Amino acid sequence: MSATPTPIQRSVEQITARRGPRLLLDPWLLLATLGLIACSLVTIKGATRNDIPGSPLYFFERQAGYAVVGVLLMLALTRFDYSRLREFKLPVYGALIGLNLLVLGLGSVARGSRRWISLPFFQFQPSELGKLLLIVALSAFVVDRVRRLDERETTARLMLLALGPAALVMIQPDLGSALVYVTVALAILFVAGTPGRHLGGLIGLFAVATVLVLAVAPAAGVHVLQPYQVERLTGFVNPSHDPRNATYQVNQSLIAIGSGEKTGRGVAHATQTGLNFLPEHHTDFVFSVVGETYGFAGAALVLSLYALLIWRTLRIVTLAKNLFGALIAGGVLAMLMYQVFVNVGMTIGIMPITGVTLPLMSFGGASYLTTFLALGLLQSIHVQGRIAQTSKGRALVLS
Repeated sequence: MSATPTPIQRSVEQITARRGPRLLLDPWLLLATLGLIACSLVTIKGATRNDIPGSPLYFFERQAGYAVVGVLLMLALTRFDYSRLREFKLPVYGALIGLNLLVLGLGSVARGSRRWISLPFFQFQPSELGKLLLIVALSAFVVDRVRRLDERETTARLMLLALGPAALVMIQPDLGSALVYVTVALAILFVAGTPGRHLGGLIGLFAVATVLVLAVAPAAGVHVLQPYQVERLTGFVNPSHDPRNATYQVNQSLIAIGSGEKTGRGVAHATQTGLNFLPEHHTDFVFSVVGETYGFAGAALVLSLYALLIWRTLRIVTLAKNLFGALIAGGVLAMLMYQVFVNVGMTIGIMPITGVTLPLMSFGGASYLTTFLALGLLQSIHVQGRIAQTSKGRALVLS
């Protein structure tokens, strides 16, 4: 027979019921998020003050607006039970395919790429939102076939679900986002417990495909990638090979970061950024701006915040109340880690330039809001996991 709850136990239950998930948010994840927002706003304000004549706060104000909307979306998602998304896996996957097909037909062309749909307040990039849609849909499909993960047919089918939208993204062309899709799919399969031999086979096939695309196909006169994409993928190996063209961005980034030294040159003396030698200084190469303006100290602060973000995401993978939540958290973890590693790596010359933005730091509406939605799902998983643990503990105490 269950024991009667004590007054203290009843008080705890009443407080939890009244205040709900707000008590159960991951404070460290929230701290990392707010810290990166602050770093982004400070960096973009200094880097873009001369970009729009007469409007020194143009990018800063828009980034601040995206941040406010993003935080509100994140907090709203914390009160939503993510498990309900599993019921909508087909519509979510359909939206993933449909949006990327829509951009191919109606998207605006900029710099030879058709990646954006023009909206009244910002340029919507379906491939960015598609990263999160893929994580949710693929996680649900994996849960449905979890008992058959040891079958090669299951692994092949699940991987094809990711390669389809990845191919649509490559056509735009957006190689960076396509690689994120593949990375997310591999991470979800790994978290689900897919046999190592299957994952090894997929990685081997990916390596063979890379050789075919970069070496064999061009030699045979077939060009899968655009010439500039091949130059960016191979140019980082020898940055001084073509400093005025293919490796210009890498060289300017290395100069910017190197000139920052310990504490940076400050906004007024950051010549690589201020004189526009550093391209895309508010998007792809925002970390280079941090290095030049605020030096090693600023770069270390940003990387520390990312380390905190990744640590808490790993923790949430283990706290999830069910496999679906663990897979979503694992997919978000892979998305964040890949983008941080590749973006920072390309600014210091150890990774190829693929157009991957730095989460919560780079300017941009679609990428910024997608990251906030992903963080909102992480907080929802944390909240639901803590509620499940509390309910289980309470049941044990009262039994």
